[in-house]
Amino acid sequence: MTFGGWLVMILSVGSVTGLLAWTIHRVIRTPGATEHIHGELDIDTHDQDT
Repeated sequence: MTFGGWLVMILSVGSVTGLLAWTIHRVIRTPGATEHIHGELDIDTHDQDT
């Protein structure tokens, strides 16, 4: 493979891996994230008026 091919491959794989690491870090390190997690029964859609 040529030098240009290696460069494009390393940049693309590196950027996708970096983006994955950044998103995992954001999900794990977000303070108070447990208060924003809702289950199916916690969400009130106001579909039925009782």
